[in-house]
Amino acid sequence: MSKFSIMQREKKSYVSGRTDNLEKHHIYFGNPLRKLSDKYGCWIWLTAEEHRGNDGPHQNRETDLKYKRECQEEFEALYGHEKFMKMFGRNYLDRPV
Repeated sequence: MSKFSIMQREKKSYVSGRTDNLEKHHIYFGNPLRKLSDKYGCWIWLTAEEHRGNDGPHQNRETDLKYKRECQEEFEALYGHEKFMKMFGRNYLDRPV
C-alpha cells in the first residue's frame, strides 16, 4: 500500500485544505480497483462532508469523474498511459490518447 498520494503531498482536504475530520477517498473504488488505488497512491483526503455529502464523489458523478481525470493525469505523468489502461482499464480523459 502506498503511504503517499500522487494527488497531494500533505494530509489536508484536497478541496478545502481543512485538516480536521478527514477521510481517505480512493479515486478508483470497488474490487480490485480500491487495492490498485492504494498501491499506486490514487487517493485524496476529503472531509466527511466533501467525501459523502451531496457534492462528494460517492453522490455526485461529475465530482467523481473530475477526480478520476485529475488522478489519471498524475498517474500517466509518472507511469504512462499504457500502464494506466492496464491497471484501471478505462480512459477518463477528454483528450484523445
